[in-house]
Amino acid sequence: MMQLLGVSKIYGGRHVLEGVDLDFPAGRTTVLLGPSGCGKSTVLRLLLGLLSPDEGSVLFEGRDLAALDVLAVRRRVGYVIQDGGLFPHLTAHGNVTLMARYLGWDRDRIEQRLASLVELTRFPADGLGRYPAQLSGGQRQRVALMRALMLDPAALLLDEPLGALDPVIRADLQDDLRRIFRSLGKTVVLVTHDLGEADFFADHIVMMDAGHVAQQGTLAELWRAPASDFVRRFIQAQRGPTLPQEAAT
Repeated sequence: MMQLLGVSKIYGGRHVLEGVDLDFPAGRTTVLLGPSGCGKSTVLRLLLGLLSPDEGSVLFEGRDLAALDVLAVRRRVGYVIQDGGLFPHLTAHGNVTLMARYLGWDRDRIEQRLASLVELTRFPADGLGRYPAQLSGGQRQRVALMRALMLDPAALLLDEPLGALDPVIRADLQDDLRRIFRSLGKTVVLVTHDLGEADFFADHIVMMDAGHVAQQGTLAELWRAPASDFVRRFIQAQRGPTLPQEAAT
């Protein structure tokens, strides 16, 4: 559904991405894994049209994003960032329904869609009238997810959406997110630096290092046959109870 073809991005004379080729197939969850500064979030911003490549092309459904109406494309791609990125002056209801109201949806359509998202994300309906500062971290992320899904996008991009949460809330949200991904069947690209989280969500893992794709595959494949010393060290640094049993054998 989305592709990067020979994409490079340069900041201050330094390559943040260099000659990257990536394919994000429709209906699958791809996890971008790697340390801070490796280029993961830059990939998401390129896919969303928030950045333009200095070299190469970004494709959306087979067409160069540069030749498309980027605003129209963004309405077909939900985007969730760490801690939600909610507007503090809007209630949860106002945040979720903002774009639908801007696009002129009628009230009944908005409320029906909102009700289905509240059920899907298990957000407490009585919390819709609260402002972000009155919500817990987990509730803010559920609101951010509802907002991203409001227009029923074809794809969903998530940039370390659970990184700021405590372990119990994070585990609950991980369960709910995986259930949602599987039930909706959307194209999902999720950024994380956490190995266990990558394995929990991914149909396919892309490990990145210093603006390059270091290796792709399942966690078991990366564990058994690391393509570089970096891949080996990154995986071994996080080994433990989250490592899948089949990878450890």
